[in-house]
Parts: sequence; structure tokens; C-alpha cells
Amino acid sequence: MEKNLREIQANIRIIQEEITKLKEQMDLKDSVMFLKEEARRNRRINDDVQELSVTDEALPVEKFDHPYLLNTVLRQIRDAINRVSVTLDVETAHPCLEVSEDRKSMRCTETWRNLPDTGKRFTFWECVLGSEGFTSGRHYWEVNVTGNRFWGLGVAAESVERKGGFSPETGLWVIGRYYDVLYRGCDVFGDLNCPESRLPAGPIPGRVGFYLSYESGTVSFFNAETKSHLHTFTGNKFTEKLYPLFATWDMNQWLRICSGSAPDV
Repeated sequence: MEKNLREIQANIRIIQEEITKLKEQMDLKDSVMFLKEEARRNRRINDDVQELSVTDEALPVEKFDHPYLLNTVLRQIRDAINRVSVTLDVETAHPCLEVSEDRKSMRCTETWRNLPDTGKRFTFWECVLGSEGFTSGRHYWEVNVTGNRFWGLGVAAESVERKGGFSPETGLWVIGRYYDVLYRGCDVFGDLNCPESRLPAGPIPGRVGFYLSYESGTVSFFNAETKSHLHTFTGNKFTEKLYPLFATWDMNQWLRICSGSAPDV
């Protein structure tokens, strides 16, 4: 019994050490590692084929001589990334934005509606926040932007300015499209002539993926159709609740939040 107990304790230590290493790797290489995880998330691991769902070099598989140990670690990866089902908070929606009944879609209209302003509502830029905010963890969601040429999407701090323009100190991590050019940062809502804010030329995404890693201060953006990386904001120290942010200026073109579910391993 003592021998079995020592073996169990040794296995537990191995699992804990590997989980710690994985979390460190994911913080250092969030974009690349998560991208590969998303691309493979529909594959399942069985006892006969011990295939990794993140970069192979991040997890030395030879250390796991039993499928149970390997699958335990892979489940920890799955559980660490929360693929959220985002809905829109209508109390924050700009008066010119129309939000669908299921709170999954939005579009810009020419009509300024008379809506109650509780202080949460955007009245300067045509923005709306997600209903759920995040103060920890890793979260992923997607938005279908097909047909919309003018949009801004990303993450905003709870204290983000609602009644005026945005600045780099506002608490905003976004990318956006204006015709066939992608931009990053607050210039999405301001100086589109700033060359530093333009993202490298590439295919315009029809569906955008967002990955927030709160503890590591990282917000990453992906072309969810091609699984290619668009941009990552790093080196942030988040101290308040963060919310998904959505903006559109293309009249009557819907943005649609894609349904989310926990990634498979």
C-alpha cells in the first residue's frame, strides 16, 4: 500500500508540474498556442492515439506512460480556456444601434431612439458591451462580420468612456475595419491616417476570434476562418472588469456573435 501510495503521489506531482509548465507556456505564447488549440479542438484523444491538442514541444508526451495521465493534463487545458457565449447588454447600446431579440446581433440604423440613459449607455460612439464581464481566466468568443465594412471589436474596461471620444488611456483593446484596411487601438475610433495603427495587409476576416487572458494581460485577435493571427496586445496589467465591446457604422449590416461552447479535447 505504501508503494502504491508513493506511485500515486509521484504521478500527481508529475501532473501538477506539467500543468504549471503548460500555463507558463500559454502565458508566454498565448497567440500561437491557442491558435493551434482552436484548430484542433474538434479532435478527441483516445487511449490508443495520444495526440496533443497544443504544440507538441510544450508537453513532453514521453513522460506520460499511461493514457489517463495524459488525458488528465489535456482536460486541464480544456478547462482553462472558457469558450463563452456572449450576449449584448442593451442598457449600454448606443441609441442608433438596434439589438436583436436574442441579444446576439446588432446593426447601425439612421434612427436615434429615445432611450433611458442610466449612465451605462454609449452616446458618442456607436458601441455596445457584452452582458458578462471578466475579472480572471482565459476566454474566447467569435463574431461574424461578413458584409460589414466598418466595425470595431475588442475588449473594454468597465470604466471606459461612454459619453465622449476614446484615448489610449481609455481602457480599450480593439481592432477595426474601415473599407479594406484593418486598424488596431483607439485609432479605430479616431485617426485612421496614422500608419502605425494599420495592421499588415492580409485577407479581411468574415469571422473574428477574440482571446482574452486576464492574468497575463493579453488580448489576441484571429481570423477565425483561416485560424491566422491578426494582432495581440501584450504587457497589460488588468485591474478591473473587462467586457467584450462591439461597434459598427455600416448602415443596416448585422454583426452576429457566434454561439460558444467549451472546447473539446
